[in-house]
Parts: sequence; structure tokens; C-alpha cells
Amino acid sequence: MTVFYHPLYSALELPLRHRFPIAKYKLLKQEIAELGFTDFISPNKATNEQLQLCHSHEYVERFISGQLTDKEIKKMGFPWSNQLVERTLFSVGASIQASEYALKTQLAVNLSGGYHHAYNAYGSGFCIFNDLAVAAAHLINTEQASTVLIFDCDVHQGDGTAEICGSLDGVISCSIHCQQNFPRLKQHSDYDFSLNTGCSDNEYLKTVANALAFCIRLHQPDIILYNAGADICSQDELGYFDVRLEGVYQRDSLVLATCKQHSIPLMCALGGGYQRDTQKLVEVHKLLFQAIVDLYPHLV
Repeated sequence: MTVFYHPLYSALELPLRHRFPIAKYKLLKQEIAELGFTDFISPNKATNEQLQLCHSHEYVERFISGQLTDKEIKKMGFPWSNQLVERTLFSVGASIQASEYALKTQLAVNLSGGYHHAYNAYGSGFCIFNDLAVAAAHLINTEQASTVLIFDCDVHQGDGTAEICGSLDGVISCSIHCQQNFPRLKQHSDYDFSLNTGCSDNEYLKTVANALAFCIRLHQPDIILYNAGADICSQDELGYFDVRLEGVYQRDSLVLATCKQHSIPLMCALGGGYQRDTQKLVEVHKLLFQAIVDLYPHLV
């Protein structure tokens, strides 16, 4: 199975005590190699034309050339640098390529991505360009797919995805998230499933199963782009759910098994996760890959 990774995912230099766990990508790559994942592909950069399928020309140009205002940079969550530009372009490019690979091979993973707070004209919440929306729009634009489902299981609502996909034909957005969590002002996805603080395994897994079955039955997507956020875990400091590690594993297994059952190609992006103990956070993200090993042993 193909996993897309670039060293810049974890090479970005951030200020001391910055909240984003930038080291997790490199550590996760090392951890999943022990499970048998050794076929890592270095992605190509997303092009300006691809980015502009979902983002305004002005925003794309100003981010790349370093012309964002201090207010925009603060909202984005990262200090601007040429290194950040490179990392961002590789991350989005990886989601585009992984989606194309999934259409051919049924399953692919970007060891980054899930940047669902990025809006058409600005970045937000550690998200600069909305990689899954761009990948979906690219598949539609190149006639590789006619219907794409973005299935967002990060604990935070995919507000940027909702805003962007509202004007994209053929792209369906579904978000399962904590109602009391960031962002304070929610957008309208095609389907929103809001759960309350303290949501536990049974309620969460039932919601995921029903939402996915509903979207598949109603829309018959050609491919599903899955935001496998680790921040649903009860250990996550920014999560607010009470989902155990076993519940995270069951969620990932459920999504994988459902797509396998219906022969729907699946591309997985890493999504959020904000435990300050990076090693423990990596263990949560690793559950997705353990589920892949268990359900697709022939691909590893």
C-alpha cells in the first residue's frame, strides 16, 4: 500500500512551545515501518492551478509570496516562512496524488493532510490550504471522479471544507464533530453530526456508522477522502470527547471495512491530534495503520 510522506512534514521550524505537534509525522513514519509500511512515496508539490480550484487567486499568490498581513498570519497559526510554503505545497500535493492512487489501488494514505479549517480566501487553525477539498475538486475537474465524499472525523468541525464545498459540484461534505469545540461559529456542511462534550465510544461509533452508511447509500461516491483525526481520543487536550484508544481503532476499522465492503476507493489523511506527549499522540495515529494491517494484510 502506498503512503505519501515528505521530510518537510516534521522539519518546519516553529517557536518554542508552539501548540502544533510538528514532530509527530517523522515519529509516526518510524513507528508504522515496524508494522510493515515501507513503501513511502515523496509527493509532488500542488500547483497554483490546483490550489485555485478551491482558493482565491489573490490568497494563493499572497501566501506563496509572503504578503499576508500579521492578522492573517496569526489566524493561520504558523509564522510565515519559505519553508512553510514548501511544506504546505508538498502536503496538498500528497493528498492529490494519494487520491489518484486510491482510485487505482483502492487505498492510499497521506501521512499529513486533513487541513479542514482553511477557507477559500484565508487560513485558520493550523490549516493553510484545504487539501481534501483541493484533491476532490481536482478529481472532478480532471474527470477521474464524478462524486467525491469528504468524510471528516476530526473532532473539530470542517468549517473551511463546508464553506469551500458549498460551491463545488460533485463534492459532498460530511463532518462528525464536537459541538462545543473549535470553531465557535460552525458552517453548514452537506451533513453535520454534532456530538456533545464527553461523547463516549458507543455513541460516537454508532454516529460514524450511520453517517457513513447514509452518505454512501444516498450519493454512491466514486471515492471517499477520510480525515482520520486522532483528536477524538479522550487523552487529547483539545478534543473534549471521551473516546478510548479502542474506540479510535474501531472507528478507523469501521471506515476501512465499509469502503472495502462497497468497493469504494479510500484515501486517508492524518488529521488533527494535540497531545503534548508526542509519543502518545503517535500511538493514536498509529491505530489507523494497525487497522489497515488487520483488514488489508496483503497490501502491507
